[in-house]
Amino acid sequence: MADLTGIDLGRVRELEVAENARFAAERPQSMARTERGKRSMPLGVPNSWMDELYEHPPLWVASGKGARFVDVDGHEYIDMYIADMSAFCGHAPDAVIRAVSHRMALGNHFLLPNDDAIEVAEHLATRYGQPKWQFTHSATQANTEVIRLARRATGREVVLVFDGKYHGHGDATLVAIDEGTVVAEYQGLPKSISGQARVVSFNDVDELERALAPGDVALVLTEPAMTNAGFLLPEPGFHAAVRRLTRDAGTLLAIDETHSLVCAYAGLARKWDLESDFLILGKSIAAGVPLGTYGMSNEIASIFHDLPIEYDVSGAVIDEVPTGGTLFGNALAMAAGRAALTEVLTHQAFAHAGALGDRLGAGLWTAIAAAGLPWSVVQEGAHACYFFVPVPPRNAAESRAADDIALRALLRVFMANRGVMESGWWLGPTVTIAHTAPDVDRYLAVFAEFLTAVT
Repeated sequence: MADLTGIDLGRVRELEVAENARFAAERPQSMARTERGKRSMPLGVPNSWMDELYEHPPLWVASGKGARFVDVDGHEYIDMYIADMSAFCGHAPDAVIRAVSHRMALGNHFLLPNDDAIEVAEHLATRYGQPKWQFTHSATQANTEVIRLARRATGREVVLVFDGKYHGHGDATLVAIDEGTVVAEYQGLPKSISGQARVVSFNDVDELERALAPGDVALVLTEPAMTNAGFLLPEPGFHAAVRRLTRDAGTLLAIDETHSLVCAYAGLARKWDLESDFLILGKSIAAGVPLGTYGMSNEIASIFHDLPIEYDVSGAVIDEVPTGGTLFGNALAMAAGRAALTEVLTHQAFAHAGALGDRLGAGLWTAIAAAGLPWSVVQEGAHACYFFVPVPPRNAAESRAADDIALRALLRVFMANRGVMESGWWLGPTVTIAHTAPDVDRYLAVFAEFLTAVT
């Protein structure tokens, strides 16, 4: 019996049992470490995502170099997941190794600036267009500060996001839409956030216009292309409409380029000539060393030094927006960012990754067609995504309706058992600047093998 994806459901269930059993049996050291870890860490891992993001048990990594990593049981993997886009520079790039080793020997943190900060900020301004920059540890923290600045600049509280988004684990954006009502997306969040956020459908200009009409939205936070519900491209004119409507409503606009920066040298926002008041970056800009950043217009930047004096209920002076952190912009992170941006993430590197991305996208189409499946592929630069429907979804609701969680879970463990680390359902495979054509061809061969196995 086949479902709408064209796949034999009985075969999926049969393979799921066999592949999961093989995965655990061939990785006794990873299994043992997780059990030991449970004595001192919830779920046995240092970050809950290391368990929750995978349907199979977590792998424990021994080392990585370039486009591959090795687990503690000695299995090597071609990495197409690339740590949720944060390893786009490849693992352990030589230029970053040199930079952080040198910086560590000189001291890594002073809560004072050093020259690398100027170099990185000037490079970002030239490359991405926004004139002023601030630094955090992650894009989550960058988005949190952007939201605060937007609220201060507009005097409004509501943040508008698009269904299917992910802008980090800050409270303000962890919302979802449930039968037309905004609700907290996870447990442990204050119910009050539902009144401070609005969620609309990507690519729906009319819905956006209605959501902005009350005049209470401080910030629209979006991506150039949605990357947490597959890979959803904007329809022609959508982003121009977003910019026009936000200006008309007195609402600021932020573009989160954290995932999509792998698609082009200066990101999709610059490639597509998108205008915004803020631009957020993170993940791979320091080759996986924790570094997030946000760029802003000169007008927004004036908030940092041109705040009117206000007073709280006790009469104490309030003269700042809460931004910053003890370790933000530390010398080690800035050294890694300078080396990654200027020596690793070059024009030539993006040209190489883009060509491999084209090879990947074309190969996915070929394998799907050869299997006779009614699937589709979206690809831009180094990043690709396949959907189990003939026409790629235009928004998150369509993407969720088209998905098959069990099928994707099987695909991941099937590929891991054959030396390929596939992406999660929300992302799709991505090549790094360290991948080669044989790496891509090996991925495609295993992908085709999977399609044969389930059809």
